[in-house]
Amino acid sequence: MLSLRFAVPTANTLIPTKTKPKSGLVVQTGWKQTGLSSSPPKRYDYKLQAATTDITDGRASVEDKEVELPAGLSRELMPKHVAVIMDGNGRWARQRELPTSAGHEAGVKSLREMVELCGQWGIQVLTVFAFSSENWIRPKVEVNFLLSLFERALKSEMESFGRSGIRISVIGDSSKLPASLLSLINEVEETTKNNTRLQLIVAVSYSGKYDVIQACRSIAERVKDGQIQLEDIDEGLIEQELETNCTEYPYPDLLIRTSGELRVSNFLLWQLAYTELFFTQELWPDFGKEDFVEALSSYQQRQRRYGGRHS
Repeated sequence: MLSLRFAVPTANTLIPTKTKPKSGLVVQTGWKQTGLSSSPPKRYDYKLQAATTDITDGRASVEDKEVELPAGLSRELMPKHVAVIMDGNGRWARQRELPTSAGHEAGVKSLREMVELCGQWGIQVLTVFAFSSENWIRPKVEVNFLLSLFERALKSEMESFGRSGIRISVIGDSSKLPASLLSLINEVEETTKNNTRLQLIVAVSYSGKYDVIQACRSIAERVKDGQIQLEDIDEGLIEQELETNCTEYPYPDLLIRTSGELRVSNFLLWQLAYTELFFTQELWPDFGKEDFVEALSSYQQRQRRYGGRHS
């Protein structure tokens, strides 16, 4: 990935309290109001629920039953939107003298587990960086494998998404994607559009710069056509045109990046303005429940100000 490097200030860096050989490096960005979402604070009351495997009109039926959270986690402080840069598949494979494709296959298993955990713990939105705009410069064999793997994963998981109440949305520049994949994406999005337990947003052929540019072009067209005036352009209008307008919670509360890299790699640049960051040394195929709990525990200890001062 083409990456945007940034320094990690020592004063704003936290080390997780849990003792672990490969512990995560945490960046606290300094905003208070613990447990509120990353957009201007709103409070939403919700109860964690367990989905059964009964299907009604393509949606999972839901029991009025709370799911027990891991020790130390609070329902009230759970992030509504978690974003993940799934990094380290290639290194995981090289460490085991396996082909890169084996690392990507293993990464799908980690994603499947995270989707399940988010659904169980009441997280509303999970956004994952599956394939960046810059990844097109990788070897053609690897690019073709990644796209075919994504297509196979969508096909194999479509039915389980329906049973689990998961809604799928795909964002990114679709102009380079194969026709078969585009058709499948449309089918999956249509099939799962009424599911409400968890929204999984998959970023494919995506970059934060691309997202802002396409939003600006859309707004420019509307100005040209006389639909809006220059004076109408503000943050709210731009946010309406970003590809994350597909969700009720467009701003991630927590960003997790695996593999030890300390950068956001052109991912959700606008949307991450007030996001809490968590970096871990774990390679993505090794990232599991214990690591996710560590990231969530760190997030729930943050105090978030959104530019203000804590009273």
